[in-house]
Amino acid sequence: METRELRYFVAVAEELNVGRAAQRLGIAQPPLSRAISQLERRLGVDLLERHSRGVTLTEAGAVLLREARAALDAVEAAERRTRRAASGQAGLVLVAKAGASAELLAKLLDAYAGEPDAVGVEVLLCGIAEQERLLRDGRADVALLHHPFDSTAGFDTEELGTESQVVILPAGHPLATRPHVRMADITDLPGLPMPRWPRPDGTYPEGPGPEVRDSTQLLQLISLGRACTILPESVRVQLRGDDLVAVPVLDAPLVTTLIAWPPHSRSRALAALIRTATRL
Repeated sequence: METRELRYFVAVAEELNVGRAAQRLGIAQPPLSRAISQLERRLGVDLLERHSRGVTLTEAGAVLLREARAALDAVEAAERRTRRAASGQAGLVLVAKAGASAELLAKLLDAYAGEPDAVGVEVLLCGIAEQERLLRDGRADVALLHHPFDSTAGFDTEELGTESQVVILPAGHPLATRPHVRMADITDLPGLPMPRWPRPDGTYPEGPGPEVRDSTQLLQLISLGRACTILPESVRVQLRGDDLVAVPVLDAPLVTTLIAWPPHSRSRALAALIRTATRL
């Protein structure tokens, strides 16, 4: 299969409409349709079910969509890392979710900087669930991920620590004075819905909660009495002032922070950073 064919298929599979996919790709619809049909003939499977309103993915098509995204990410990563190597940039790019694991990240950077062969580390702070994508497509060399929220499929990982979770509430809320709560206590709190985070494609799930993109925006909405949320215990370092309260949630799932990197990496600088992280 050619990367061009994979890009064509991914566009159709994501748009579920050949016309919209052709417009997105900047090509005419007939050659796009022919390319997809040719791909199906070569593979010997139906990738799409065609109907008057558009298309839907077959089971085989859903598998190819997942695999094609990974393959295109790998090609893009190879291009980016090759150009970086040619430019003489010897540093590492570390991606982390903005506002998450802040204390751990600071300790890691300080400890690694003290290593005798340390290289420069560029820190890329991103939105919710974006670290995985940036690591897969080569914009980052290493990432801090959080299980069970982030996928680690296809990466090598080391666990760095596990923590409990807390619910963040406006200071005046009746639950804010409790020593702890349970999940049942904070489900569907009147006037304090849980936020809606974006999916990987940028769309939001349906629901009553506000749409949010980062922790700063979310914490401000909570202080205004418009939402509540459950976050790892380490978020406490961001709670400045007296308008927000963190209450332990006894039965919330534990969150494990991991350091993740591409399994084919042979970077000695990256290996040294990972050793430093596991030592911490």
